[in-house]
Amino acid sequence: MTIDLPLVWAGLIAFAVLAYIVLDGFDLGIGILFPWGRSEESRDQMMNTVAPVWDGNETWLVLGGGGLFAVFPLAYAVIMPALYAPIIIMLLALVFRGVAFEFRWKSHARKYLWDWAFAGGSTVATFAQGVALGALVQGIPVENRAYAGGWWDWLTPFSLLTGLALVIGYALLGATWLILKTEGEVARIARKAAFGLGLALLCMIGVVSLLTPFMHEHFMQKWFAWPAMAFVAPVPLLVLVCAYALFKGLADKSELMPFLAAQGLFALSYIGLLISFFPYIVPSSLTLWQAAAPDNSLRFLLVGALVLIPVILVYTGYAYWVFRGKVQAKHHYH
Repeated sequence: MTIDLPLVWAGLIAFAVLAYIVLDGFDLGIGILFPWGRSEESRDQMMNTVAPVWDGNETWLVLGGGGLFAVFPLAYAVIMPALYAPIIIMLLALVFRGVAFEFRWKSHARKYLWDWAFAGGSTVATFAQGVALGALVQGIPVENRAYAGGWWDWLTPFSLLTGLALVIGYALLGATWLILKTEGEVARIARKAAFGLGLALLCMIGVVSLLTPFMHEHFMQKWFAWPAMAFVAPVPLLVLVCAYALFKGLADKSELMPFLAAQGLFALSYIGLLISFFPYIVPSSLTLWQAAAPDNSLRFLLVGALVLIPVILVYTGYAYWVFRGKVQAKHHYH
């Protein structure tokens, strides 16, 4: 039996990216919501909900980016020149955000500056991720196995729209995480914010979903041609189910349901994107098999991945188990 190694690796990288979205999404969302904290104590409590796990969450970003470089080098060589600007902006913003986690607790006289570094870094990093995603969805011109576009091709109304959509979405994840992990004033603010953010995100999902099929002919064939549309129809239906669960959970003052429903909205949106992309890794330009490294390289890397990924899953799960439960205002991160 022959194993389709490029397809296996595409599944592993897709899983790593999804893990990054559902884990780092809510802690970036905490940063986006940080200015909503009405007092220093509230902001301390918000940061403490993610302080023990935020750096572990970003492991998946490294795995996804490193996997793309090693497994699909041609795709990496095409995508990076097209998206240098938003990716560099994202990395710099993540640096500011990471430094703020440490310096905020030490620099008492200038704590407000690190509050803004944390909030600004989180918001800018999220927006840059969304812009990069939008630029990839709308397509990257390729000629002779190289990027054939200009420096500013990534900056379009559609990419700006996806950047804004991701900021709203991560803020919703952050709000539902705070509902799950806090009590008192922070939880009340988060629950109130989640209603508005949920409505805004659904609007954004609707607009982006309507625009995306018009970006490429094969996108249109996946979603609006029979019989393919019969197979993808469950995705928008399940989005409606998650939306209902989100607002019902908020109305019933559930703590866990809103968070799970918000994660469901992200997972389904991501699945819809994968359906649109397949079999391309760079839409309309490069398929998985055209961009993949030789099978010998993929086979060698797969052995390491099959050891590494379970280890990451175990220590991530253990970290969340150790730091389970509500975070009180009196808790401190050092």
